[in-house]
Amino acid sequence: MRLEDLRRELRSHGTSERAAHSRKYFKTGPGEYGAGDRFLGVRVPLVRKLARRYRTLSRRQTITLLRSSYHEERLLALLILVHCFERGDDTERERIYDTYLENTAWINSWDLVDCTAPHIVGAWLYRRDRRILDELAAAADLWRRRIAILATLYFIRHDDFDDALRLADRLLHDEHDLIHKAVGWMLREIGNRESSVAEGFLCSRYRTMPRTMLRYAIERFPEPRRQAYLKGTI
Repeated sequence: MRLEDLRRELRSHGTSERAAHSRKYFKTGPGEYGAGDRFLGVRVPLVRKLARRYRTLSRRQTITLLRSSYHEERLLALLILVHCFERGDDTERERIYDTYLENTAWINSWDLVDCTAPHIVGAWLYRRDRRILDELAAAADLWRRRIAILATLYFIRHDDFDDALRLADRLLHDEHDLIHKAVGWMLREIGNRESSVAEGFLCSRYRTMPRTMLRYAIERFPEPRRQAYLKGTI
């Protein structure tokens, strides 16, 4: 498998119209979270298809692809890493986990984080020391903080909530809307599995947490209960 062949095939699926839509959708204007990002205009299902086809791309070439200025190339590289992680032994998985954390400067959009952090960072740490998540959650970089909370989705899906709740508390008053959404999402996932745990967290915090976070957290509550939270009458 050659990187130049992959890049050529990826570009053959791009359109200028789709690229323009992506630039707007991912907020690439000056001062926005995705400022300066570049797009080829390739749809995600096609990127996923290519990731499966090129999953034997060498590690060196995959890292080169990850460090691309084009969003779809970074996404493709990360999906290849997920495929390799899922099929690898512990030695291979640790190598991929280390590669991931060494390259967070290029994992710089919410979609790149969301489709990989649970499957690599969360999966690797599930039965291991998780203190690295607190370091990530304390980072100045928005995307490292999002990696920290999204990694806990893997734990939540195994009915392990403690780290998600601890990080949610730490990030409760984060300055960025994308962290508010991520924390609210994790609280919603906990509520889907154990509503009493989610409500136990919310009951003493819902009046002061960001409104977006609250709305995400209670999205699937029964409507009367959801309205009570929104009106502050719990």
